[in-house]
Amino acid sequence: MAFNILTAEFSHESNTFSIRPAGLAAFEMRGILLGEAAIAARGEANTPLAGFLDIARPQGWRVIHAVSAHAAPSGPVTTEAYEYLAGLIVGAAQAHRGVLHGVALGLHGAMVTETSEDGEGELLDRLRAVLGRSLPIAITIDPHANVTGRMAELADIIVSYKTYPHVDMRDCGRQSADILRQTMAGEIAPVTIRATRPMLEEVNGGRTDIGPMIARLAVACAREQEPDVFAVSVNGGFGNADISEVGPTVLVTGQGDMARHQAFAEMIMDDIWNRRREPINSYVSTTEAAAEATTFDAGAGPLVIADYADNPGGGGYGDGTNLLAALIAADVREACFGPMVDPQTIGELAGVAPGERVDVRLGGKTDPAVGGGPLALAAILLRRSEGSYVGDGPMIGGLRGEWGPTVVLGVGGIEVLVVSFPQQMLDLQQFRAFGIEPAAKRVVALKSMQHFRAAFEPVAGKVLVCDSGALCTPDLAKLSYVKVRRPIFPLDNI
Repeated sequence: MAFNILTAEFSHESNTFSIRPAGLAAFEMRGILLGEAAIAARGEANTPLAGFLDIARPQGWRVIHAVSAHAAPSGPVTTEAYEYLAGLIVGAAQAHRGVLHGVALGLHGAMVTETSEDGEGELLDRLRAVLGRSLPIAITIDPHANVTGRMAELADIIVSYKTYPHVDMRDCGRQSADILRQTMAGEIAPVTIRATRPMLEEVNGGRTDIGPMIARLAVACAREQEPDVFAVSVNGGFGNADISEVGPTVLVTGQGDMARHQAFAEMIMDDIWNRRREPINSYVSTTEAAAEATTFDAGAGPLVIADYADNPGGGGYGDGTNLLAALIAADVREACFGPMVDPQTIGELAGVAPGERVDVRLGGKTDPAVGGGPLALAAILLRRSEGSYVGDGPMIGGLRGEWGPTVVLGVGGIEVLVVSFPQQMLDLQQFRAFGIEPAAKRVVALKSMQHFRAAFEPVAGKVLVCDSGALCTPDLAKLSYVKVRRPIFPLDNI
């Protein structure tokens, strides 16, 4: 049967400790794409939408795509932005409710708004008010979702990405759409159950390349092969959200013996809880990272230093200077660094020609107390750009990205990529498009927690992860929580 489905992508990971809200301008930085424009830009890449289309197109479905809208992680989504973007999705549901057979949404799962701790649950609630309870809704989410009870109740089908870096977003879109297909055809009647524990996040941030999550996901995938089990999602949670339902969850989308499914989810959740004091991640200081960078032999590839704490992909401001300051103080050579988010400095260099020497106060402008204040530097303006690139790596291959107005500064032996729009470094083209070849450097310093590994680990001789003391510090006890349920690990000794 040729079904009619409503699709949309609406994604934001909300770091409630950030002083930067996500307004409409934040979504416009990455592009708010409507209808066919979104399908043209994202329909053949590593996106949930592409996965939906992989099922819809061969079946001859009519796809009504409302919007694809994503903003870099930051503070809560403003009321203006949320009402506009959620309104596009709910409005499309209202306009087509008489002909729709199902809904497929690419969400994040950790959206907080100025008025709601549960942006995704609120969206689903509004859709149910228009479409009723019987129309099936499938969603994909990030494994750093804080899945609320309302989300699990209102979405029949939930499929989380199983990789971090997230190289399987299209696969998960395809899986969720196939479950939706069976549901619309009346072959199955799925519901989603949820298990959780009083934790801010899984102790290793949900890493899937090493550590205990590998075995958990193997068990989850095996369970998905059983009758009446359609998806098992293991979510590490997003601990930088001060909300009541923060933390890791295990979901089972299935039918039949739901008590058995719940027991299975609780078993995996018990493992996450019982191993909460077994971290595998280790972090070096900026001084330690710089010391190793001074003597590193790059014969097998560069030393890649990832600034975990100032990761724009987790809501960090991206203008922290502690790591760059340490590298400069150590006189590190044959190096590159990026991104440094500093549109003010870029604006001040508007009249400077490439090759000229300049004095700048770089970075540290959002909150100098977090991650380091501005650096007074003598630099050379090497290159200037409007900031466009097209990814070619496992995560964003084929997708166009924007840094906004961009410059490359030479500071001693370091090429520094200075950008206007906050994004984490997760693709080699984010350097290469601006004349920086990371594979040819001895040291590559970048701002990312884990996603960088997909593209940079294959060219790296060694990887160090650094805690620069910025907003996304892995030491969550340094953050001032008010709304989380208590007691909760690791804030309390439980």
